[in-house]
Amino acid sequence: MNDQIRPRAPEAATRAAHGPTSARGPSAGYLDHARVGPLSRGAAAALAAATDLATRADPADLDRLFALSDSARTSAARLLDARPHEIALAPSTSNGLFTVAAALRGPGTVLVPRGEFPANVYPWLRFAGRGGPDVRLVGPDGRRHITPDLLRRHLTPDVTALTVSAVDSLTGHVAPLADLKEILGPDRLLIVDAIQGLGAVPLAADAADALVSGGQKWLRAGWGAALLLIRDRCAERLDPGLGGWAGVTEPFGERHPAPPLPGAAAHLATNPDFPAAASIGAAVDELLAEGGPAATGARIRATLAELLDRARRAGAEVLLDGLGDHERAGIGTFRLPGHDPVAVHRTLEAAGVITTRRDEWIRLSPHVSTPAAAADLFAEALHTLTTHSTTLTTHGGNATATLTQEPTCPTS
Repeated sequence: MNDQIRPRAPEAATRAAHGPTSARGPSAGYLDHARVGPLSRGAAAALAAATDLATRADPADLDRLFALSDSARTSAARLLDARPHEIALAPSTSNGLFTVAAALRGPGTVLVPRGEFPANVYPWLRFAGRGGPDVRLVGPDGRRHITPDLLRRHLTPDVTALTVSAVDSLTGHVAPLADLKEILGPDRLLIVDAIQGLGAVPLAADAADALVSGGQKWLRAGWGAALLLIRDRCAERLDPGLGGWAGVTEPFGERHPAPPLPGAAAHLATNPDFPAAASIGAAVDELLAEGGPAATGARIRATLAELLDRARRAGAEVLLDGLGDHERAGIGTFRLPGHDPVAVHRTLEAAGVITTRRDEWIRLSPHVSTPAAAADLFAEALHTLTTHSTTLTTHGGNATATLTQEPTCPTS
């Protein structure tokens, strides 16, 4: 890359040069799929078609609308190596995790890695003391949020379950699900929050006894539907704690509660959002048509590797650097020593590079839709930052201070 960087154009011109507007998809520098994955074309088309059906009163159209959830469950079963009746559609990842927490009765203890995303902490805390198991927060092994050795050290006789994110939302570390399940054995449950991994990398989903994933991140399906997997092998140990009228065989019978439906449907409180079901079903179908998580994950990891390499060249420190090819998902996080992280984040945004800041760390999360130009935009923005740094030496002493001059950025 040429070291001579021309002054940047105003924000509006910069956005026009960097890619299409939201009406045609994310900009070229959009690197924030771990926060929100803009709808894929297939998901957007399915959502629009289902919404159109929902505007009609014709019974045949409504039947077609309701059938979309069955189609989505069938597609999800292919993706997760499950039977369709082991899949239900929850409104969100958080709702699905609360559903599993309500179903897991005490006594016993559920292990929760410390530093988990709060969506996978609160369900267990809320039900502890209300019929659910006790909660034990487990400190990480260095930067890796969960490892087999860590699990072994905390696997006391009272432990009945481990709940864990398939991918850590800050570091991108992929939990070794198969190894964790092997250590837990058949009598303890492995519960997985898969939203930061499903659609981004291959996951050992068959190791999970229960798994939840919303569609608004790597699946690029938007909000309103999440996949809830409850394997037959653990169904008897999970009571339908949140199961409502939609989860029973005779909702209009004279006696309540009526017998539960078979499979994961027993845990449904109500009907799913049918347009959202169509969207997540279409997104899963797209993923499978593109070669599945293995093919998608390889492309995402290659793009992320290029971005992290550009960051290192600019002097950045990469969080949990040195992870193996299959230990990192689609998330990479860095910081620029000596630079204000707020200024770094704002400078990237002004350059059309969209990321997430977590304290001093900047998180990158590309997708298969990320063009090669994104790496150049990213590198140019980092170069702008480093060329604005001024080193001042204090002549009265031995200290040297590096001051970062924050570029002028429009406020949002």
